[in-house]
Amino acid sequence: MLLQRFLIRLLTMAITLFGVAVVVFIVIRVAPGDPIAMMLPPGATDADIARLRALYGLDKTIVQQFFIWLSGVVRGDFGTSISLRQDVLGLVFNRLPATLELASVALVMAVAIGGTMAILGARERGTAVEAGIDIASGAALSIPDFLWGLVLILLFGVLVPVFDISGRVSPQLDLPFATQFYLFESIVRLRFDLTRDLLAHMLMPAIALALPLAAIISQLLKQSLNEVLDLDYVVLARVKGFSETQVILREALKNAALPTLTLVGVQFTFLIGGTVIVERLFSYEGLGNMAIDAVINRDLPLIQGIVLVFALLFVLINLAVDMMYALLNPRLRHG
Repeated sequence: MLLQRFLIRLLTMAITLFGVAVVVFIVIRVAPGDPIAMMLPPGATDADIARLRALYGLDKTIVQQFFIWLSGVVRGDFGTSISLRQDVLGLVFNRLPATLELASVALVMAVAIGGTMAILGARERGTAVEAGIDIASGAALSIPDFLWGLVLILLFGVLVPVFDISGRVSPQLDLPFATQFYLFESIVRLRFDLTRDLLAHMLMPAIALALPLAAIISQLLKQSLNEVLDLDYVVLARVKGFSETQVILREALKNAALPTLTLVGVQFTFLIGGTVIVERLFSYEGLGNMAIDAVINRDLPLIQGIVLVFALLFVLINLAVDMMYALLNPRLRHG
């Protein structure tokens, strides 16, 4: 059953990625603007324009361009960036770790905040505390992450400048890293001075990304807990003398968390997508920030590479969540 489910999801992934490749390839080519014209000085001749168009394969039909590009992607060649004149895949993988670290820190924050609010709300059912948590969750969910980012910049970058709100790491620090996973590597190397600096720069953008997701986690997990808390085995735990907090943590949480686990995995993909604007707001050197530069510069190969990598991340995360849910759910595991 699990193997069949896995193979079906792999086929779905392949179809999805092919569809994304087709759509993004066509859309960015029918959009107005000529990327070649942006590269050349005002006095460029027609011969110069024709030479560059031939160099980047833009003198061929869209169908020919697509299959040339797709054959390169299959071989691991995503082309050359028009604006940066570098290998697209190298540029993407150079920025991707920063985005993954930011999204991971935001996810941890969201789970911690949302989980705490859900447990507290379930423990205080029917009281003003639960009502206050519901109001706070609704407010956090109604404000998008980029607006949270603007609020945080105003509060802690202008009015009370106590946090780093720009960049990924302080430029004066020595960075003895072998990879672009700075946060992970700083912990492994026991360079906690760098860890503190990296987290200080991540704090504000991560909070902006985490708050809407924390609200979703809080609402769903609290609802699941309230349903589980009325079941017989939980009532029996109360009869045995366990406190309400012990009942929630020891008995109810493990069963109520399964739907929330699926939601967190799915929402993590949207959280990665949300880094595009938030990274720009905080001048964070991630893939999302590069995506905006690529769009501004009409850098077709780089846009295609970034979108395809984002799509691949989405389908891989969804596949992992689906498989994890199937493993944890006995009805699917033995069905």
